[in-house]
Amino acid sequence: MMYMFFYLLLAIIGGTLIGTQAGINGVLGKKIGVIEGSFVSFFIGTIILLLLAIFMGKGDLLKVTTVPKWQLFGGVLGAGYVTIMVAVVPRIGVASAITAVIVGQLLISVTLDHFGIFIKHPIPIDGYRITGLVLLLISLFLIFKGNHKWF
Repeated sequence: MMYMFFYLLLAIIGGTLIGTQAGINGVLGKKIGVIEGSFVSFFIGTIILLLLAIFMGKGDLLKVTTVPKWQLFGGVLGAGYVTIMVAVVPRIGVASAITAVIVGQLLISVTLDHFGIFIKHPIPIDGYRITGLVLLLISLFLIFKGNHKWF
């Protein structure tokens, strides 16, 4: 049980990294351009990950040629995410952007769990999950409204 809390804490820390990254990338994109800011962010991240793979990695990077090609699509999705955040954060703010991202993440996650995609045993959508999604949508409305009085 203690490991579960540890992993939840790590996930929360990951969320703080994403929120901070969105703010930094938004400012960078305003200065050098949306696509350019996304590129710089990914380039620096790539260098860091390359160094980590070289000095700390325990896997086999050469096996990348043996995986199904659809498994390489994550990089495309990551580039899309970073580019979208670079574009929207300066316009709607970090809190609204991250809350909207969380809503999107939960909508797709609940759907993927329900159909058992990427997991061994499906986790059906139930009243608790629907209630959680509705509450997230309400939080998005309240956070966005607090930032944008015209909404």
